[in-house]
Amino acid sequence: MKVLSVVGNRPQFIKSAPLSLAFRAAGIGEVVLHTGQHWDESMSGVFFDELGLAKPVYELDLHTADPEAMRPGIRDAVGAERPDWVVVLGDTNSTLAGAEAAGDTPVAHIEAGLRSGDLEMPEERNRIEVDRLAAILFCPDERAAETLAAEGAPGRREVVGDVMLDALRRLAPLAVRRAHVLDALGLEPTRYVVATVHRESNVVPERLEKILAGLGQVAEPIVFPAHPRTRSVLDEAHIELAKNIRLLKPLGYMDFTALAAQARVIATDSGGLQKEAYWHGVPCVTLRTTTEWTETIHARANMLVGDDPAAIASVISSAHMPDERPPLYGDGHASERIAEVLVTLSA
Repeated sequence: MKVLSVVGNRPQFIKSAPLSLAFRAAGIGEVVLHTGQHWDESMSGVFFDELGLAKPVYELDLHTADPEAMRPGIRDAVGAERPDWVVVLGDTNSTLAGAEAAGDTPVAHIEAGLRSGDLEMPEERNRIEVDRLAAILFCPDERAAETLAAEGAPGRREVVGDVMLDALRRLAPLAVRRAHVLDALGLEPTRYVVATVHRESNVVPERLEKILAGLGQVAEPIVFPAHPRTRSVLDEAHIELAKNIRLLKPLGYMDFTALAAQARVIATDSGGLQKEAYWHGVPCVTLRTTTEWTETIHARANMLVGDDPAAIASVISSAHMPDERPPLYGDGHASERIAEVLVTLSA
């Protein structure tokens, strides 16, 4: 059997690593298509090198996040390859374009059933639409499966865990041993904060400036690897950073993972990084008012603060991990379960 995997941004490249290994072990032929949603070398190409992924067979190289622009190229690849499944991951515009362009080929959606409740987020609208289109819905936990059942999503639901945990368990220990980023930056473990800000709503200049003002009130160093879109807004809006904020270019996966795993706190608007913080045992402060990863909130390991500067500074300063943390989102073997289900359904 054969699958066409559609990827386009950093989290999808990371998730593809354990999936590709599981597909290969199960005898599944995989063809990878890279939409070009992230086209900066540090946000895309470097991950294929660092994670040992096979280079994509199809590179649309579109330099856009517009799903309408992606669909024709994906549709052509589906027609040429005639895969048994089109595999899409997460909630990006590449995910949506892959599901819409699959045509009569069944879609497998990995990370199905997640909801933040915020329909102003394009990611939330993408999740709902992709779950409506997918023939099989791979859920990270039972809550996601229950959400799909309540919505009447027609696809088959399978609770498998989270493929991001598969990647982290495999690669994080290696990253901490190999990466020398803390030495290079003159940092000590647990004596700094990692911050990432990239969501469309947060890089509006006025909102970004408020978030950075809050980070600037924290006593510790803030290490801020800036997404290219965020860096562009900083430059165009002439936003000045406080002295404690160290602006960096995007980091490779190994360096960033080593940095995140040894931080005292992670402040982010990324969905994936909220989970990674939990698995690292690092408290998370989410620079949003909603999250699709609500279990981390219930576990008191993640706090929502929005863009209020005083709240950001206060919550980061007092953030700590709870004494007990329940295991969340699987056991690190989601990829093997996904491969097994796809093989069984295609038999």
